[in-house]
Amino acid sequence: MDALDYERELLSAGYAAVAGVDEVGRGPLAGPVVCAAVILSVREEDRILGINDSKKLSPKKREALAALIRERARAWSIAEADAGTIDEINILQATRLCMKRAVEGLSATPDMVLTDGNMTLDIAVPQQSIVKGDTLVCSIGAASILAKVYRDGLMRRYAERYPQYGFERNAGYGTAEHIRAIGEYGLCEIHRKTFAQKFWAGGEKTPSADT
Repeated sequence: MDALDYERELLSAGYAAVAGVDEVGRGPLAGPVVCAAVILSVREEDRILGINDSKKLSPKKREALAALIRERARAWSIAEADAGTIDEINILQATRLCMKRAVEGLSATPDMVLTDGNMTLDIAVPQQSIVKGDTLVCSIGAASILAKVYRDGLMRRYAERYPQYGFERNAGYGTAEHIRAIGEYGLCEIHRKTFAQKFWAGGEKTPSADT
């Protein structure tokens, strides 16, 4: 995947600015879904070795790669859709909106957008969805790394505000620890009520940041 085969193939077909887009955080009970878009340079001197699906990399490796991506990419952008948006329009539509925001946030306009999985975006730019794109397409893998590193950092900051849920360990996912905390403390402002309400029998209690 380091060779940017998809990107080079599209370059030969006339697409000069290919953006890879991916998301992180569709499944958690708390926190936003985060999306990133990346246009990688195809110059050999800008090549970044080791890009892969962020879930297959260690935290230390993700951090190092994220720094290189931010430094060497032609353009990159990160966007969020918060818990309220997810509750209002559902996780699929929130993810599509988040991906669109990431594409629109790029400092360079792409002429082709590649998305992971099976996702169609409301954009005017030509687009392709690629199943397992985060392991097959370098720019999508790069986007998955940026999104994962950003979201993990965000959830660590939320853990300082809401220490009772262990967000620094679970990143908002429904671990046993997290579910027990919901039962004891209720839902906080970053919980997705449509995801997490079933674990809280006490109605709409919302703990303060220092509960």
